[in-house]
Amino acid sequence: AAAKELRPDIRVVGVQAEGAAAYPGSLEAGKPVRLEAMHTIADGIAVGKPGEVPFAHVADLVDEIVTVTEEDISVALLSLLERNKLVAEPAGATAYAALLSGAARAEGPTVTVISGGNIDPLLLMRLIEHGLAASGRYLRCNLRCADRPGALASILELVGTHGGNIVDVYHQRSDPRLSVGEVSVDLSIETRGSEHATEIVAVLRDAGYFLTVPGSSI
Repeated sequence: AAAKELRPDIRVVGVQAEGAAAYPGSLEAGKPVRLEAMHTIADGIAVGKPGEVPFAHVADLVDEIVTVTEEDISVALLSLLERNKLVAEPAGATAYAALLSGAARAEGPTVTVISGGNIDPLLLMRLIEHGLAASGRYLRCNLRCADRPGALASILELVGTHGGNIVDVYHQRSDPRLSVGEVSVDLSIETRGSEHATEIVAVLRDAGYFLTVPGSSI
C-alpha cells in the first residue's frame, strides 16, 4: 500500500491459473466467491475462495487480474530453466507466463515476481516435455502406412530429410481400426519450433500418409 501511495503510476497486475481463477469472478461480484471446481498444475495458488483480507488488498491495490493456461505455465517453466537457469514451481512461474504469453502487457520497465522452487523431479520432467510440445519443439503424431518392407524407413527418411530428429517410434499392427495390410506408427520428433513442426506434418500428408496430431489443431 505504501509503495502504491509513493508511486501511483505503477500498475500492479495479478496472475492466476485459468483452471483455478477465483479472483475475476469475486472482484466482479464485489466479494469472495468460491469456485465450483479447480484443476491446475499450479497447486501453490489453487485457492477456491479468496480470503477476506487478501481480497480487500487486491480489490484496493491491484489494477488488473489476468489468467494463464496450463500450456502457458509449462512453456514459462521451460523458458526459465533453459534460458535463465532457474528452477521454479508452476505457481511461482505464473507471472512470467503472463508476460511470455502476452496475457499481461509490459509497458516500460517491468518486474516479474518468480517465487517458489518446490517441484518434484518427475513432475518437472513431464512439464519440460509438455512445454516442448506446447512450444512446437516436440511433435507427437500418429500415421498409417502400408505394411510392407521399407515403408517405415521411407517415413523416417522423409522426416530426417526435412530436419526432424526422431526420438521414439512405436509400430503396431493390432489396432482394430486399421485396414488389412495397414500399420499404425506413433512418432515422437524433435523440431525447431511450431513452424517447423507444421512443415513436417504437411510434408508427411503431402506424401500420402493419413496423419493426426493428438491435442493439436495442426
